[in-house]
Amino acid sequence: MVERSPHRLPDEVVPYPDCDKTAPGEWTMAWLVLVVSGVFEAVWATALGRSEGFTRLGPSIVFAAALVVSMGGLAYAMRELPTGTSYAVWVGIGASITVVYAMVTGTEPVSLVKVLLIVGLIGCIVGLKAVS
Repeated sequence: MVERSPHRLPDEVVPYPDCDKTAPGEWTMAWLVLVVSGVFEAVWATALGRSEGFTRLGPSIVFAAALVVSMGGLAYAMRELPTGTSYAVWVGIGASITVVYAMVTGTEPVSLVKVLLIVGLIGCIVGLKAVS
């Protein structure tokens, strides 16, 4: 369905709804920042686990710094991208990297089911980007 702008003549078709934040040419930097923010989400999530309830100083500092960078990047990306898509992609990237890192370092056991679920999650993230 093509939306019509209330500020245009009835026979003029608007290619993007007025509320669409992802018009061509405006999204490249926002997507890049969103992906980097998702990586920092994995950093702060891992650091949070290693901080042992904020009783270890090093991981607690890494957690705080990565949290600020991650949230700041998410907020920046949401200025150009839809909120729901931004948040889902951010969480998906962070969760995927966190689980893969835990499996690679031996913190979590590796299983075929986990690997397939991570691949499915990554596929969903790519799908959200493709339809945005």
